[in-house]
Amino acid sequence: MDTSSPRSNFIRDIIDADLESGRHTRVATRFPPEPNGYLHIGHAKSICLNFGIARDYGGTCNLRFDDTNPEKESEEFERAIADDVRWLGFSWDDRYYHASDYFTQLHDYAVRLIRDGKAYVDSLSAEDIRQYRGTLTEPGRDSPYRARSVEENLELFARMRAGEFADGAHVLRAKIDMASPNINLRDPTLYRIRRTEHHRTGAAWHIYPMYDYTHCISDALEHITHSLCTLEFEDHRPLYDWVLDQLPDLAHPQQIEFARLEVNYSITSKRKLLALVQENLVSGWDDPRLPTLKGLRRRGYPPAALRDFCERVGITKKQTTIDVGVLENCVREELDRSAPRVMAVLDPLKLVIENYPEGQVEDMPAQNHPKDESFGTRTVPFSRELFIEREDFMEDPPKKFFRLGPGREVRLRYGYLVTCTGFERNANGEVVTVRCTYDPATRGGNAPDGRQVKGTIHWVSAAHAVDAEVRLYDRLFDIEDPGSADDFRAHLNPTSMTVIADAKLEPSLAHAAPEARFQFERLGYFCADRLDHQPGRPVFNRTVSLKESWAKGNDRKR
Repeated sequence: MDTSSPRSNFIRDIIDADLESGRHTRVATRFPPEPNGYLHIGHAKSICLNFGIARDYGGTCNLRFDDTNPEKESEEFERAIADDVRWLGFSWDDRYYHASDYFTQLHDYAVRLIRDGKAYVDSLSAEDIRQYRGTLTEPGRDSPYRARSVEENLELFARMRAGEFADGAHVLRAKIDMASPNINLRDPTLYRIRRTEHHRTGAAWHIYPMYDYTHCISDALEHITHSLCTLEFEDHRPLYDWVLDQLPDLAHPQQIEFARLEVNYSITSKRKLLALVQENLVSGWDDPRLPTLKGLRRRGYPPAALRDFCERVGITKKQTTIDVGVLENCVREELDRSAPRVMAVLDPLKLVIENYPEGQVEDMPAQNHPKDESFGTRTVPFSRELFIEREDFMEDPPKKFFRLGPGREVRLRYGYLVTCTGFERNANGEVVTVRCTYDPATRGGNAPDGRQVKGTIHWVSAAHAVDAEVRLYDRLFDIEDPGSADDFRAHLNPTSMTVIADAKLEPSLAHAAPEARFQFERLGYFCADRLDHQPGRPVFNRTVSLKESWAKGNDRKR
């Protein structure tokens, strides 16, 4: 993990001031996801922030699941979230918690609020509660049940707890101020009835606490010092503070809000991501075109690149949308450092070296990484018949085309200089074979007479090539802000995935491990698919091209 000095931001400034003033002598944060879906790129920012601050200040960060809505939560989502956090490079040690761990305490604190006249059971319907709440310009009205006695509220709440009422019959509300300019303080709901089994507590509870009530008390019970939330919770902070002010024996963490991470050409709405999956518009939550962490991982994004990206975009109060090119460049930079080089041909065209001895095979030494000698070398077999990229040959090339054409000489990477002598077509007029001769004195690609050859192309020995499926991925949407469209489905990029069924790979890739990352020379960075890749039938996903190409003709192949 990168241990370089983190960039300063307003949250770190607050923490520095708190430590200097003695308000806190330690730093404790938490990452509190709901186990009702899969994490996406926006969550990566929160993970990196919370765990990163704890790491940099020698503090702690808890992983806590906000599992208060049993209708939408599951162990599957919980396991996936924990796996994503680990994959990003962070550890919570033994600080693995759930809001459901505190159901008894949360209930007991609710009873205390009722006894203190700070909460009441309301029997209005959900629609009536909305009507009574008022608007941004008009104050709310007191519920007719707001004046219930403490004894009646305690009795009704106990019966709610016992499961005597149907869903929606009653709710427990805080008694704050129905005229508050902040709608979140207009007697917000603290508990609602849900006669649904919980994936951890089973049928033990018939009432479940709301997020705003649960979150602050969970923070306090865990002695969190700085509760970091995205900007949509800024208007909820007065409620966070109000609840804890009524329970003075609890610690009082400081809630601080920051701008969430949005990336163009993608969506992070759980509802819209769910629609993509359920309507089979993508292959699943781990589809490499999705901004889910599962999808980014399957596409081959290194966790170090995501951490770098989150550090680069920074922490601010201003909501902005980051160009996806920034993310892709972080991926390129990380893979340029860490991915070994190999040769692969995605659109194969047969090349026959007419004067090369039939049956002869040479093992050509090749660098695994031209910028880092520690990667070592490998050998690649060279023979009379090779595969080259179809686009590396033109029968009538323009002057500045420095690859192969009739009479043109090029360098075969790690091999020899060859000169095209002709080509053959099939019945459809397509070029199917290119013929050439080689200069035996140019092994390794250098001419002893010093002649200059501008073009270098890659290749794979036909007799030794490994057949593979290669999936070329690009942006899922063809507009920058698909989330704002009337129907985001109408803007799906029809060529966001291209499957090449007959790619040819050098033999060193035959036994590549799932998730192994490589640079296919001249083609881009690729990753062995973590699910479909297997010995004997490799499957590789293109992680990112070698350079940005979207703005230059939307070239989706290179």
